[in-house]
Formats: sequence, C-alpha cells, structure tokens
Amino acid sequence: MTAAAAPLQVARNALQRGLVGDAGPWGATLVRFLFGLPFSIAMFAVVAALTPGADPHLSTRFALAVGVGAVAQMTATAFLLLAMGRAGFAVATVMQQSSLILGAVLGVALGDVLPPHAWAGMGLATVGLVALSWPRREDVHGGLRGALLGLASGAAFAVALNGYRQAGLALDPSHPIYSALAGVVVAQTFQSLLLGGILAVARPRALRAVLTSWKSSLGAGFFGSAASACWFGALALAPAGPVRAVGVIEAPIAAAVGRRLFRERLSARQWIAGAMTTIGVALTVLG
Repeated sequence: MTAAAAPLQVARNALQRGLVGDAGPWGATLVRFLFGLPFSIAMFAVVAALTPGADPHLSTRFALAVGVGAVAQMTATAFLLLAMGRAGFAVATVMQQSSLILGAVLGVALGDVLPPHAWAGMGLATVGLVALSWPRREDVHGGLRGALLGLASGAAFAVALNGYRQAGLALDPSHPIYSALAGVVVAQTFQSLLLGGILAVARPRALRAVLTSWKSSLGAGFFGSAASACWFGALALAPAGPVRAVGVIEAPIAAAVGRRLFRERLSARQWIAGAMTTIGVALTVLG
C-alpha cells in the first residue's frame, strides 16, 4: 500500500503545482481536500460495507486528534506548494521527507529511545538536507526561502501524521482500516469547510479559480484521496517506521517527474545530497 501511495502522491503534487498560478497556494491546497472528499467518501462507504462489526467511538480525543491533524495537513500542503515554486519540484519533495526526522525528534521528546544507528541516520539526513537546499549564488534568497518552506512542510506533516494515527486509535482500534478511512473523511470535510470559508471571505478570486477549474481539479483530488487512503491504510496495518521507510521511493519518482514534466535538472551535488537524505531517513525510521 505504501508503494502505491508514493506515485499517487507525486501525481497529486504535480497536478496541484499547475493550479498554484490561478488559485494561489491556499486555493491549490483546497483542491486536494474539496475534490478529494467525494472519492474518500466512496472508499469509506466500501470499507464500511465490508466491516459490519465496526463499533466507532466518538470522543474528545478523536475530535482533537482529527482537528490538529487536519490543520497541520493544510499548512503542510500549502508550504509544500510554495517550496516547489522556490526550490523546484523534486527538491521540495525530498525536503518534505524531513517530516520523518522531525517526527523522530518529537518522539524522543515524548520519551522514545532511539538506537545509535537511528541517530546516525538523523545526522546523515540532516547533512543531506543542508547540502540539498544550499542555494546557488544567484538564487540565494529564493533557494533559502524554499529550503525553509520545505522544512516547515515536513514539520507540519509530522504533526499531521501523529494526529491522524491517534484519531484512528481513538475511533475503533479493533478495525484499523475502517478507522483510518473514517478519519480521512472527517478531516477532509473539516478542511474543505474551514479553508473554503476562509477563501470565500479573504480570497474570493482564488475560490472562484478553484471552482471553475473543477475538471482539472478532479484529477488532483482523486490522486490525493487515493494516496491518503493508501498511506493511512498502511499505517493501520504496520508500524510507522517500516511504512515511511518504504515511502522514501517518492524521492526518485519526484526527481523523474520534475525532469520530465517541468524540465528541472538536478546537479551532481543535489543528486548526492538527495541520496544521503534518503538513506539517512531510512536509517532513522528503521531505528
């Protein structure tokens, strides 16, 4: 499921990037949730029909976890789109992998214990991220800003991942896939209403751009919904470490897409730094 989620997520990011110009980053972010919601509801309906013994328990813990995860995911998506414009599609996607490192640091702060090879992985990935995001002399401002936006996206995605996992555990731990998809539906409904309402008041032009581009937006919505279903389904079936370790295949896929669609070329330094980051992330998560 994780192997399927990676290319689906890259496809969603590529389609969303094309919408930033007209709708802006927040409008393009709304596309992921608003036009993905019907597909998520359909997938949840199928899972619910196949899970007659599900016994969901609505609670304050579930509502809080979904709310925190939803807000963090919206923020992370917008930061990722901005980072793509500043640092390039493939670089921004690799920078997003910092969510794994930041998630590990957060876990240590909460009492987790990491073995030595996990710390080595964090150090290697950190060096790789710094080398990867180091801007060229003529692009100092844009490159640095893109790097910071990518790191901010990773931090927010780390929070969202933990929020959604806790929501699934709170709803019905005996039926993890049912709980995961239910959480996706609730989160996307909340995100669509919140972000859509904000844009209607603050950026009505962006909201109109989103609604008028519904044909192209359906593609981004479908791929985003399918990617989320695969990610959370995988997390419901296996620990986050192995799942996210497999998920690093997103980086080379993004590099290939960026070169093919957006004519982006990575330097030798960026290829080496990206490889260091990917290896470091895998070591960290497997630890």
